[in-house]
Amino acid sequence: MYPDLNGKTVIITGAATGIGKACAIRFGQESANVVINYHSDKQVKETEKIIEEIKHSGGNAVAVQGDVTKEEDIKNLIRSAVETFGSLDIMINNAGIENEVPSHELTLEDWNKVISTNLTGQFLGCREALDYFLENDIQGSIVNMSSVHEIIPWPHFVHYAASKGGIKLMTQTLALEYAPKKIRINSIAPGAINTPINAEKFSDPKLKEGVLKLIPMGYIGEPEEIAATAVWLASTQASYVTGLTLIADGGMTLYPGFQAGKG
Repeated sequence: MYPDLNGKTVIITGAATGIGKACAIRFGQESANVVINYHSDKQVKETEKIIEEIKHSGGNAVAVQGDVTKEEDIKNLIRSAVETFGSLDIMINNAGIENEVPSHELTLEDWNKVISTNLTGQFLGCREALDYFLENDIQGSIVNMSSVHEIIPWPHFVHYAASKGGIKLMTQTLALEYAPKKIRINSIAPGAINTPINAEKFSDPKLKEGVLKLIPMGYIGEPEEIAATAVWLASTQASYVTGLTLIADGGMTLYPGFQAGKG
Protein backbone atom coordinates (compact mmCIF):
# COMPACT_ATOMS: atom_id res chain seq x y z
CA MET A 1 0.00 0.00 0.00
CA TYR A 2 1.05 3.62 -0.60
CA PRO A 3 -0.08 5.95 2.22
CA ASP A 4 1.02 9.05 0.30
CA LEU A 5 -1.79 8.44 -2.22
CA ASN A 6 -4.40 8.89 0.51
CA GLY A 7 -6.47 11.95 -0.39
CA LYS A 8 -4.66 12.55 -3.68
CA THR A 9 -6.82 13.20 -6.75
CA VAL A 10 -6.31 11.11 -9.88
CA ILE A 11 -7.96 11.25 -13.30
CA ILE A 12 -8.07 8.00 -15.27
CA THR A 13 -9.21 8.12 -18.88
CA GLY A 14 -11.00 5.14 -20.37
CA ALA A 15 -11.71 3.87 -16.87
CA ALA A 16 -15.01 2.06 -17.40
CA THR A 17 -13.42 -1.25 -18.42
CA GLY A 18 -10.20 -3.23 -18.54
CA ILE A 19 -6.95 -1.72 -17.33
CA GLY A 20 -8.54 1.68 -16.67
CA LYS A 21 -11.19 0.12 -14.44
CA ALA A 22 -8.56 -1.86 -12.52
CA CYS A 23 -6.54 1.33 -12.04
CA ALA A 24 -9.59 3.20 -10.74
CA ILE A 25 -10.38 0.47 -8.21
CA ARG A 26 -6.74 0.19 -7.08
CA PHE A 27 -6.36 3.94 -6.56
CA GLY A 28 -9.63 3.80 -4.63
CA GLN A 29 -8.13 1.10 -2.40
CA GLU A 30 -5.30 3.54 -1.74
CA SER A 31 -7.97 6.02 -0.48
CA ALA A 32 -7.47 8.37 -3.42
CA ASN A 33 -10.09 10.61 -5.01
CA VAL A 34 -10.75 9.03 -8.41
CA VAL A 35 -12.17 10.76 -11.50
CA ILE A 36 -13.46 8.00 -13.78
CA ASN A 37 -13.57 9.09 -17.40
CA TYR A 38 -15.85 7.10 -19.68
CA HIS A 39 -16.80 7.54 -23.34
CA SER A 40 -20.18 5.95 -24.02
CA ASP A 41 -23.64 6.27 -22.43
CA LYS A 42 -23.65 2.45 -22.41
CA GLN A 43 -20.91 2.56 -19.76
CA VAL A 44 -22.86 4.58 -17.16
CA LYS A 45 -24.05 1.55 -15.16
CA GLU A 46 -20.54 0.12 -15.09
CA THR A 47 -19.08 3.38 -13.79
CA GLU A 48 -21.74 3.47 -11.06
CA LYS A 49 -20.60 0.02 -9.91
CA ILE A 50 -16.96 1.15 -9.90
CA ILE A 51 -17.82 4.23 -7.83
CA GLU A 52 -19.68 2.06 -5.32
CA GLU A 53 -16.69 -0.30 -5.04
CA ILE A 54 -14.25 2.58 -4.60
CA LYS A 55 -16.33 4.18 -1.85
CA HIS A 56 -16.68 0.83 -0.12
CA SER A 57 -12.87 0.46 -0.08
CA GLY A 58 -12.31 3.87 1.49
CA GLY A 59 -11.76 6.09 -1.53
CA ASN A 60 -14.02 8.59 -3.25
CA ALA A 61 -14.99 8.82 -6.88
CA VAL A 62 -16.94 10.63 -9.55
CA ALA A 63 -17.63 9.68 -13.17
CA VAL A 64 -17.19 12.18 -16.01
CA GLN A 65 -18.13 11.42 -19.60
CA GLY A 66 -15.79 12.69 -22.29
CA ASP A 67 -14.03 12.02 -25.57
CA VAL A 68 -10.27 12.20 -25.11
CA THR A 69 -9.80 13.41 -28.69
CA LYS A 70 -11.66 16.64 -27.87
CA GLU A 71 -9.80 19.47 -26.16
CA GLU A 72 -12.86 20.78 -24.33
CA ASP A 73 -13.67 17.34 -22.94
CA ILE A 74 -10.16 17.00 -21.50
CA LYS A 75 -10.35 20.50 -20.05
CA ASN A 76 -13.68 19.54 -18.49
CA LEU A 77 -12.08 16.51 -16.87
CA ILE A 78 -9.55 18.77 -15.16
CA ARG A 79 -12.27 21.24 -14.11
CA SER A 80 -14.43 18.42 -12.74
CA ALA A 81 -11.56 17.02 -10.69
CA VAL A 82 -10.73 20.41 -9.18
CA GLU A 83 -14.36 21.39 -8.55
CA THR A 84 -15.17 18.05 -6.92
CA PHE A 85 -12.00 17.33 -4.97
CA GLY A 86 -10.14 20.65 -4.85
CA SER A 87 -7.05 19.71 -6.83
CA LEU A 88 -5.39 17.35 -9.30
CA ASP A 89 -2.28 15.36 -8.45
CA ILE A 90 -2.10 12.44 -10.88
CA MET A 91 -3.13 11.96 -14.52
CA ILE A 92 -3.43 8.45 -15.97
CA ASN A 93 -3.83 8.60 -19.76
CA ASN A 94 -5.23 5.16 -20.42
CA ALA A 95 -7.94 5.43 -23.10
CA GLY A 96 -7.05 3.57 -26.29
CA ILE A 97 -8.49 1.62 -29.20
CA GLU A 98 -7.29 -0.86 -31.81
CA ASN A 99 -8.59 -2.66 -34.89
CA GLU A 100 -7.01 -5.15 -37.25
CA VAL A 101 -6.59 -4.07 -40.89
CA PRO A 102 -3.95 -5.09 -43.49
CA SER A 103 -1.85 -1.97 -43.92
CA HIS A 104 -2.48 -1.64 -47.68
CA GLU A 105 -6.23 -1.59 -46.94
CA LEU A 106 -6.09 0.83 -44.01
CA THR A 107 -8.22 3.89 -44.64
CA LEU A 108 -7.15 7.35 -43.62
CA GLU A 109 -10.27 7.49 -41.46
CA ASP A 110 -9.21 4.39 -39.50
CA TRP A 111 -5.63 5.66 -39.22
CA ASN A 112 -6.78 9.03 -37.88
CA LYS A 113 -9.25 7.47 -35.44
CA VAL A 114 -6.60 5.33 -33.73
CA ILE A 115 -3.90 8.02 -33.77
CA SER A 116 -6.36 10.63 -32.47
CA THR A 117 -7.46 8.46 -29.55
CA ASN A 118 -4.22 6.74 -28.60
CA LEU A 119 -1.64 9.46 -29.24
CA THR A 120 -3.36 12.84 -29.59
CA GLY A 121 -5.71 12.00 -26.72
CA GLN A 122 -2.77 11.24 -24.46
CA PHE A 123 -0.99 14.40 -25.55
CA LEU A 124 -4.05 16.47 -24.65
CA GLY A 125 -4.25 14.76 -21.27
CA CYS A 126 -0.57 15.47 -20.64
CA ARG A 127 -0.82 19.08 -21.79
CA GLU A 128 -3.82 19.98 -19.67
CA ALA A 129 -2.44 18.24 -16.59
CA LEU A 130 0.92 19.96 -17.04
CA ASP A 131 -0.77 23.33 -17.42
CA TYR A 132 -2.66 22.79 -14.16
CA PHE A 133 0.42 21.51 -12.30
CA LEU A 134 2.51 24.49 -13.41
CA GLU A 135 -0.17 27.06 -12.65
CA ASN A 136 -0.68 25.66 -9.15
CA ASP A 137 2.94 24.74 -8.38
CA ILE A 138 2.11 21.03 -8.00
CA GLN A 139 4.80 18.37 -8.38
CA GLY A 140 2.36 16.06 -10.09
CA SER A 141 2.70 12.70 -11.76
CA ILE A 142 1.54 11.59 -15.21
CA VAL A 143 1.35 7.95 -16.32
CA ASN A 144 0.69 7.16 -19.98
CA MET A 145 -0.54 3.74 -21.08
CA SER A 146 1.59 2.43 -23.92
CA SER A 147 2.07 -1.18 -25.08
CA VAL A 148 4.75 -3.72 -25.87
CA HIS A 149 4.03 -2.63 -29.43
CA GLU A 150 6.07 0.50 -28.86
CA ILE A 151 8.89 -2.08 -29.21
CA ILE A 152 7.44 -5.07 -31.08
CA PRO A 153 6.24 -4.53 -34.68
CA TRP A 154 2.65 -5.70 -35.22
CA PRO A 155 1.50 -6.38 -38.80
CA HIS A 156 -2.14 -5.44 -39.51
CA PHE A 157 -1.96 -2.94 -36.62
CA VAL A 158 0.38 -0.33 -38.08
CA HIS A 159 -1.75 2.57 -36.78
CA TYR A 160 -1.77 1.09 -33.28
CA ALA A 161 1.98 0.39 -33.25
CA ALA A 162 2.69 3.88 -34.58
CA SER A 163 0.57 5.43 -31.83
CA LYS A 164 2.36 3.47 -29.11
CA GLY A 165 5.79 4.25 -30.54
CA GLY A 166 4.75 7.91 -30.44
CA ILE A 167 3.74 7.60 -26.79
CA LYS A 168 7.21 6.34 -25.93
CA LEU A 169 9.04 9.40 -27.25
CA MET A 170 6.30 11.80 -26.19
CA THR A 171 6.65 10.52 -22.62
CA GLN A 172 10.44 10.78 -22.67
CA THR A 173 10.41 14.25 -24.22
CA LEU A 174 7.88 15.64 -21.74
CA ALA A 175 9.72 13.99 -18.84
CA LEU A 176 12.95 15.71 -19.87
CA GLU A 177 11.21 19.05 -20.39
CA TYR A 178 9.42 19.16 -17.03
CA ALA A 179 11.90 17.36 -14.78
CA PRO A 180 13.23 20.71 -13.44
CA LYS A 181 9.72 21.37 -12.13
CA LYS A 182 9.73 17.98 -10.35
CA ILE A 183 6.81 16.81 -12.46
CA ARG A 184 7.29 13.13 -13.26
CA ILE A 185 6.04 11.59 -16.50
CA ASN A 186 6.28 7.85 -17.13
CA SER A 187 4.51 5.17 -19.12
CA ILE A 188 3.53 1.53 -18.80
CA ALA A 189 3.84 -0.96 -21.65
CA PRO A 190 1.51 -3.92 -20.97
CA GLY A 191 1.79 -7.16 -22.86
CA ALA A 192 -1.11 -9.60 -23.31
CA ILE A 193 -3.69 -8.68 -20.68
CA ASN A 194 -7.06 -10.29 -19.94
CA THR A 195 -9.28 -7.35 -20.88
CA PRO A 196 -12.61 -7.12 -22.76
CA ILE A 197 -10.79 -6.00 -25.92
CA ASN A 198 -8.94 -9.35 -25.90
CA ALA A 199 -11.82 -11.52 -24.67
CA GLU A 200 -12.77 -12.93 -28.07
CA LYS A 201 -9.18 -13.85 -28.94
CA PHE A 202 -8.50 -15.51 -25.60
CA SER A 203 -11.77 -17.46 -25.74
CA ASP A 204 -10.42 -19.37 -28.76
CA PRO A 205 -8.12 -22.13 -27.37
CA LYS A 206 -5.85 -22.14 -30.45
CA LEU A 207 -5.44 -18.37 -30.50
CA LYS A 208 -4.83 -18.32 -26.76
CA GLU A 209 -2.22 -21.06 -27.06
CA GLY A 210 -0.44 -19.03 -29.76
CA VAL A 211 -0.31 -16.00 -27.47
CA LEU A 212 0.94 -18.04 -24.52
CA LYS A 213 3.88 -19.24 -26.61
CA LEU A 214 4.99 -15.61 -26.83
CA ILE A 215 5.02 -15.15 -23.04
CA PRO A 216 8.02 -16.67 -21.22
CA MET A 217 6.21 -16.55 -17.86
CA GLY A 218 3.48 -18.71 -19.39
CA TYR A 219 0.31 -16.84 -18.49
CA ILE A 220 -1.82 -13.91 -19.65
CA GLY A 221 -1.66 -10.93 -17.31
CA GLU A 222 -4.56 -9.48 -15.37
CA PRO A 223 -5.56 -5.77 -15.38
CA GLU A 224 -4.84 -5.63 -11.64
CA GLU A 225 -1.17 -6.38 -12.34
CA ILE A 226 -0.97 -3.29 -14.54
CA ALA A 227 -2.84 -1.22 -11.97
CA ALA A 228 -0.21 -2.22 -9.40
CA THR A 229 2.51 -0.70 -11.58
CA ALA A 230 0.45 2.47 -12.06
CA VAL A 231 0.03 3.15 -8.34
CA TRP A 232 3.75 2.59 -7.76
CA LEU A 233 4.73 5.01 -10.53
CA ALA A 234 2.30 7.60 -9.18
CA SER A 235 3.47 7.24 -5.58
CA THR A 236 6.45 8.81 -3.83
CA GLN A 237 8.06 5.36 -3.83
CA ALA A 238 8.94 6.20 -7.44
CA SER A 239 9.98 9.78 -6.62
CA TYR A 240 13.27 9.54 -8.57
CA VAL A 241 11.72 7.85 -11.61
CA THR A 242 10.80 9.84 -14.71
CA GLY A 243 10.91 9.18 -18.44
CA LEU A 244 10.58 5.43 -17.85
CA THR A 245 8.56 2.94 -19.83
CA LEU A 246 7.79 0.22 -17.30
CA ILE A 247 7.30 -2.97 -19.31
CA ALA A 248 4.78 -5.37 -17.73
CA ASP A 249 4.57 -8.24 -20.19
CA GLY A 250 5.63 -11.52 -18.61
CA GLY A 251 8.78 -11.38 -20.71
CA MET A 252 7.13 -10.97 -24.12
CA THR A 253 9.74 -8.41 -25.22
CA LEU A 254 12.63 -10.75 -24.30
CA TYR A 255 12.68 -12.62 -27.64
CA PRO A 256 10.85 -15.75 -26.38
CA GLY A 257 11.93 -17.73 -29.46
CA PHE A 258 15.38 -17.90 -27.89
CA GLN A 259 14.15 -19.18 -24.51
CA ALA A 260 15.31 -22.75 -25.14
CA GLY A 261 18.76 -21.63 -26.27
CA LYS A 262 17.89 -21.66 -29.96
CA GLY A 263 19.27 -19.19 -32.43
